[in-house]
Amino acid sequence: MLEIGVDTGGTFTDFIYRKESGWGVLKVLSTSGDPGQAVLKGIDLIAPGKDFRIVHGSTVATNALLERKGAKTALITNKGFEDILEIGRQNRLKLYSLTYKNEPPVIRGDYCFGIPGRITAQGEEDEPLNLEACEAVIQRMLELEVDSVAVSLLFSFLNPKHEIIMGQMLSNAGFSYSLSHEIIAEFREYERTSTIAINSYVKPLMEKYINSLSKATGENNFSIMQSNGGQISSSTAGKEPVRTILSGPAGGVVGAQMLGRICGIERIITLDMGGTSTDVCLIDRSLPVNYEGEISGYPLKVPMIHIHTVGAGGGSIASLDTGGALKVGPESAGANPGPICYGNGKEITVTDANMNLGRLRPEHFLGGNMKIFPQRIKPFLEEMARYAGLGADQLAEGICTVTNSAMERAVRVISVERGYDTRDFTLFSFGGAGGMHAVFLARLLQIPKVLIPRDPGTLSAFGMLMANVLRDYSLTVKLKVSDPGVHKRLLEELMNLKQKGLEDLVEEGYPEERIIFESFLDMRYRGQSYEITVPFKEKYEEEFRKKHLDLYGYENRDRDVEIITLRLRARVFRGEIDIPEEEVKTNKLSPGAFLGQADVVFSSKKWSTNLFDRSRLRYGNSIEGPAIILEYSSTTVVPPQALLKVDSIGNLIIHSGG
Repeated sequence: MLEIGVDTGGTFTDFIYRKESGWGVLKVLSTSGDPGQAVLKGIDLIAPGKDFRIVHGSTVATNALLERKGAKTALITNKGFEDILEIGRQNRLKLYSLTYKNEPPVIRGDYCFGIPGRITAQGEEDEPLNLEACEAVIQRMLELEVDSVAVSLLFSFLNPKHEIIMGQMLSNAGFSYSLSHEIIAEFREYERTSTIAINSYVKPLMEKYINSLSKATGENNFSIMQSNGGQISSSTAGKEPVRTILSGPAGGVVGAQMLGRICGIERIITLDMGGTSTDVCLIDRSLPVNYEGEISGYPLKVPMIHIHTVGAGGGSIASLDTGGALKVGPESAGANPGPICYGNGKEITVTDANMNLGRLRPEHFLGGNMKIFPQRIKPFLEEMARYAGLGADQLAEGICTVTNSAMERAVRVISVERGYDTRDFTLFSFGGAGGMHAVFLARLLQIPKVLIPRDPGTLSAFGMLMANVLRDYSLTVKLKVSDPGVHKRLLEELMNLKQKGLEDLVEEGYPEERIIFESFLDMRYRGQSYEITVPFKEKYEEEFRKKHLDLYGYENRDRDVEIITLRLRARVFRGEIDIPEEEVKTNKLSPGAFLGQADVVFSSKKWSTNLFDRSRLRYGNSIEGPAIILEYSSTTVVPPQALLKVDSIGNLIIHSGG
């Protein structure tokens, strides 16, 4: 059966597929109005009339949230807590702004309903659920023509009785709904409510999207990538779309970690530069997973790979502000109209700047399969250059420099600001635009080596295809390590979570013998507000104290340690990756590898630059910069004083030099 990984992006939708004869890649322009059309078009080109399995990184939930185009949603909570989303944590992100306002909640205040009934902090029923009040709320939501309902009741993670009753009543009334204890059985009322509100807000759109693709592809052969770096079935993704908010970027990080391990490199900083944005992530031997984050100012309490994003991509628009300073992004030209050189755009983008500098070759763009119009760039660039008091090439280099600086700041957030030395890492660059900027960024950060994999423009799709099936479960327990019988209680709750994980995955058709469990504990010193996650093993208290010391520089032996949340990760192991290797090492170029020379601008000077066909480079080939490496899904720029070598699996290893 043909296996296909699909990553939907702002400009292109990327495909990578595995067949008996090897790997293949494809890029088609995204269809912003209906992203599923680009997915189906690619599948028709790759596998017409064939059996296939697809793993998809979807942006449907993300875009619906960012663009505020979700369903008309209502919230049902306890009486007296109707304003929980509006009040939030009362954090001010801009302390000195006199006009600062929080993002309005995804659910309007007049769509938030409180119902009588209360579960205590001990999980006991203090006040029965008022069924008449529930019926009245349902009737009001029918009058308001609500599309989706979020249910988040106090302490439902300890006793979900009231939420279950409410869910049955909503089902009988025909509503799409989400229950908080089913998505996130954890404390912190605001974050839990925000998460379930977002899930309900995007759920109808995600279900519609998944159903349309399932009809065309077959539900059993269709999986979705999660933000935590694992796959889930399309049916689960439809019920819990909040788990897919960062599915696209997560695929790239998973692919980078897998290839890094094969190469013996376990400390990497990933650079995923696409058409709309750039995602960066620091991997220090294992994937960095957060159990609480936010998107567009909204808290999310679901497992997510720690990825930092900036609005700097190939399609990012360059402009001059009122003071005449050059800025790039976060606005993007997207797929339509796209960059100027694509034929329809009228605003200068990073892609146009690279094309003007000669770093992109129009005759080789997408393997020569997409017509490019570089002659359209000059009048737009010269007009902006006159306003800026620069030459056209100077402006184009300035656009690239500003873009590189934005990415440098993003990398520093996840590295230097967290105590890491970037000189100890390898920059793993991918995405359609990453190879044009990676070496310049490495020099800014003093990173000695850059790794660019085969088909870098489709690595996110590769990571999705290679990811394990993954399900995360959690339960807030709030125990002191010194409590009698605490270990026995933890094991009992862990067995319950394991049973749930087994039932879910076996029901989806996965054999029990391939299911692997990993358990973790969220721990803190008594009196602290936030937790550290450590593996649940024999000496978990000492593990917590050691990690606290590493992160914060101290430990406190006089204070009790609390266990707040028990976590379980159920993984379906998919086996080893089959990556073909070359055995014979040579420095001699293959026939056709050298494609000629072209003038390319570096540091305000035109350099005669060698052009190479990456598909014909072999293990052991060594190339000194300046050089341009051309391939179907991406272009790699090797500036002067950098040295490129090809490893045994076809990766480009660039020593940044400079």
